[in-house]
Amino acid sequence: MKEPELKITQRMLPHWEYDGSIYFITFNTWQRLQLSSPAQQVVLDVCLFFNTQRYELFALVVMPDHVHMLIQPLLKTEEEYWSLSSIMHSIKSYSAKQILKVMPHIGTIWQPERYDHIVRDDRAFTAMWNYIRQNPVKANLADSSDSYPFFWQKDAVPEYQEK
Repeated sequence: MKEPELKITQRMLPHWEYDGSIYFITFNTWQRLQLSSPAQQVVLDVCLFFNTQRYELFALVVMPDHVHMLIQPLLKTEEEYWSLSSIMHSIKSYSAKQILKVMPHIGTIWQPERYDHIVRDDRAFTAMWNYIRQNPVKANLADSSDSYPFFWQKDAVPEYQEK
C-alpha cells in the first residue's frame, strides 16, 4: 500500500481528500427544495446502498432540504480509495432519478457542490456524530433522533481511528 496522499481540488468550495480519512459531508437540495417523506426515504436508501462496499457510514440524517453524513471511503483497489467525488456522484445522480418517481418535480434536485470536512480526531468525530444525531431534534422534526425515520447510525459510536 502506498503512502496516503492529500488531494486538493476546488470548484466553488475547496475539497481536501486524504486517503483513509473520515469525512463530515453535507449536501443540499437545489434552491432549498423540500423533499417529501417518500423522497427522503429514497435518499436514505441510496446512501445506505454502498455502505461497507464503497464506504463505511457512521451516521446519516436526511432532512427535508439537506443531508449530513459521517463517512469513510474504503479501498477501491489495493492502491486506491473510492473518491468522495465518485461516491457523491453515485448518491446524487441515482437518488435524483429515483426521487422523480415518488415526488413531482421538474428540474434539478441537488446543488452541484457539497461541503466536506476531514475529521481530525476523536473529539471532532464525536461532535459531528452528535450534530448529525441532534439535527432533526433541533429542527423540531422529532422528539429524538431515534424517532426520526430518516436518521441512521451504526449501533454504537465507534472509536475514531486515524489512518
